[in-house]
Amino acid sequence: QVQLVESGGELVQPGGSLRLSCAASGRAFSLYTMGWFRQAPGEEREFVAGISGNGIWIKYADSVKGRFTISRDNAKKTADLQMNSVKPEDTAIYYCAQGTQFSKRRTDYDYWGQGTQVTVSS
Repeated sequence: QVQLVESGGELVQPGGSLRLSCAASGRAFSLYTMGWFRQAPGEEREFVAGISGNGIWIKYADSVKGRFTISRDNAKKTADLQMNSVKPEDTAIYYCAQGTQFSKRRTDYDYWGQGTQVTVSS
């Protein structure tokens, strides 16, 4: 059984930085794409960033490109999201997910964490 546990969410001021981490257990970590999604109140869950199993392929949503960086450590079975220059519109619950396809589509991810709250406010 795959388990994904996010951590690192908190209240941060606009322009600040935050690092989210996702710890995975279960199936062979390095074989699967890891993704970060977010969901703001009243909004659909949206793709933020994804990284392939070998870490070579990376993609970002346009809204975070140049500010957020996704990374993974296959030995530690973790996937991180470094968030810089955060904005109030980055406020959301952030979820990590694991899937078999290198994709932006939610349906291509079959395991999800419980989420961690990020609030950007002064």
